Amino acid sequence: MSDDLRDTIFASLGDRIFEAQVTVTEAGLVCGLEIAAQKAVSLGCRVLRAVADGDRVEAGAPLLVLSGTAKAIAMAEDCIPGAIGKPSATARAVAEAQRRAGARVRVVSGAAKKLPEEIKPQIRRAVHRGGGSGRIHDGPFVYLDKNYVRMFGSVAKTLAAVAGMTGYARVIQLRGLIEDIAEETRAALAAGAEILMVDTGRLADLDLVSDLVRIAGRRETTTIAFAGDILMDDIAEISRHDVDILDIGRSVLDATMVDVKFDVGGEDADHGR
Repeated sequence: MSDDLRDTIFASLGDRIFEAQVTVTEAGLVCGLEIAAQKAVSLGCRVLRAVADGDRVEAGAPLLVLSGTAKAIAMAEDCIPGAIGKPSATARAVAEAQRRAGARVRVVSGAAKKLPEEIKPQIRRAVHRGGGSGRIHDGPFVYLDKNYVRMFGSVAKTLAAVAGMTGYARVIQLRGLIEDIAEETRAALAAGAEILMVDTGRLADLDLVSDLVRIAGRRETTTIAFAGDILMDDIAEISRHDVDILDIGRSVLDATMVDVKFDVGGEDADHGR
């Protein structure tokens, strides 16, 4: 007897070919289809139809149609929904966040770094397919977070350490942990940092940084980003402030998984024709 019980269970079905379709119960963006299709093929299934990552689908509309032996279809059912459910939820959450932020404010989500290595690529792809980005800057950049500031002892010393790194946008995280936010901002501006990440979640800090940037005459050349457990319901209000980028983490990553259905519809009537 085979170690795989499915060989015994499906023995009487032989090489008969069955067709299955994958659907979602709620209309919206879907993602993970490319990986799902690759998984299906690796299991011996044939992909008859597949929508693209980032496409919008209606509830109940087939987004992936497969054919294969009974064992191959059963194995596909074990992994295909999982390849689609969470990435689709992430893509939908990012799209909704960007809708609430409006055209002027850019939504990014760098929180994928906190996920297991195995799923980081899928989630980052979902963020992009939802209209966001996993990167705070499109070109080369160096991100100097709170722990860099702690180790160097100040924002000024942290930025001084990268002063010779030409060709990189300098992103400095402002948290007010060693110096107050105002002092950190002045130091960042004096050092010529291109992107200021106000990562406190406090709008008063965002407004203060904006005021200091404008007083310094640097608003046109300085990008202001904001982060700190931003909730979906807060995005519209935050976006009315003087900010260019919102970095949204858990509100995107904790999005409820999209309900994915995998249903066998019968034998593939066209098989062998």
